[in-house]
Formats: sequence, C-alpha cells, structure tokens
Amino acid sequence: MTTNPSTAPRQHARTGPPPPQLLEPSYAERVRTLISQAATGTLATLSRKREGFPFGSLMPYAVDAEGRPVFLISSMAMHTHNLNADPRASLFVTQRVADEDPLGAARATLMGEARPVTESDGAEARQIYLTKHPNSKYWVDFADFSFFRLEVLEVYYVGGFGVMGWMEAREYDAAMPDPLAPSADEIIAHMNADHVDAMILLARTHAGIEATDAVMTAVDRLGFHLRLKTGKGMKGIRINYPGEARTPQEARKALVEMVRRARGTV
Repeated sequence: MTTNPSTAPRQHARTGPPPPQLLEPSYAERVRTLISQAATGTLATLSRKREGFPFGSLMPYAVDAEGRPVFLISSMAMHTHNLNADPRASLFVTQRVADEDPLGAARATLMGEARPVTESDGAEARQIYLTKHPNSKYWVDFADFSFFRLEVLEVYYVGGFGVMGWMEAREYDAAMPDPLAPSADEIIAHMNADHVDAMILLARTHAGIEATDAVMTAVDRLGFHLRLKTGKGMKGIRINYPGEARTPQEARKALVEMVRRARGTV
C-alpha cells in the first residue's frame, strides 16, 4: 500500500527541520488521471509459445467508470491467444513528456487479469470504447473481435525521479481523475511557449532557485511541476497554487496572481 504523498514528507539527507510538505494529489489519483487521459499502452501477457516469458503488445484502450481498462482485440492476435490460456496481464501507460527527458515522465503499471467482457456488460464496453476510439467503428462488429477488460489487482506508479510506490486495487478504485486533467496539455503548452520568464520568477520566489530556463512538466488542481536548468544542473520542483483550481480559468487566475505577487517582492 502506498503512503499518500500529501500527508507523508519525503526523507532527504539534510540538517535542521524538514521543509513543509506541499499538498499533492495522491498516487492513486495521479494514476487514475494518467490512465483516463492516455489512449494506448503496452499490454504484457504470458507467452504461450515461450512459456513463462512476457509478451508485449501495443494496446489501445478505454476505461470504465471504475478505471478498468477495456480492450477491443481480435481472436487472431497473439495476445488474445495468450490471455485465453492465462488471463494474468499488465498494462503499462506513460505520460507524454513536455521536454526531452522520458525518465521524468509519469508512468504506471496496472496488474490484474484480463477476461472477456460478459454479454450483459457488452453494450457499456462498446460505448466507452467507441467514444475513446471512434475509428474502431469500422471493425468493432467483425466476428473475430471482442472486448476484454482488465480487472486491476495492484498498481505500481512512478511519478518521475524519486517518486514511486505500489497501491492496492481498492485505493485505485476509490480515486478519481484530476478535474484539471482535460486542460493540462493546453496549459502546459501555453506556459512553456509564452511564460518561461514567469516560471523562472516563480521558481526563485517559491523555491529559492535561480534558473536560466524552466519547463512546466505537469499541472493539477493543487499546483504544478517545473524542470529547471540551473548553474548546478537540472532540478525539479513543485509549486502549489494559493488554493485549489478545478478549471482552466481558475488555474489561469491563480498563476496570474502568483506572478503579480512575485513581481511585487523582487
């Protein structure tokens, strides 16, 4: 089971009192957000041909209300043969990165059992999958295609450098995606294209770090992450909003106010 990062401080080698821990979404909330925003991952099944070896496949997916990934797969596909023999599988999903460092991106591995969707749940699976992947309407009714669903048993999350942990299925099931997630890419792109100077100023004001360049790598309802280029190498920091921002408008208002206050202190 993971420890919620919003309540437990990370331990670092340091002297003096620990710095205040910034509030962040829980690991479970971060994974639900990541899984809901992405559309493809890597499905690992157990190979029938080479017993005991993992077999990786590119896998489009959609998620249901409980966060369970749903796949539309052909009976001719190797991963389907593998699942019919042994339903144990994992789905690996990674965040699209805002810079050129893939190891700084969030990623998650969902482990569980992938089984055919029952007839009673078929209509729901079809609807959520076609909503996420509308082009699949051209083959969804082919006789050799059917829906499978991953029943999640455990999740492993990596949120970038030094941020990682396991969570049980009940933690994942109970979490909800971040409300700012649908607008996150747009916010990040806008900040990185037009407001680098403002992010450098916020890094100096809120973290005491002098940077020559800044890239926003993630944003959520409570704050955002920056990767900074400094005279001592690359550094990653988190900065929180003064309050919760659940819409793009609220996030913009919070950022404008933070920059205004920072300019008044320098």
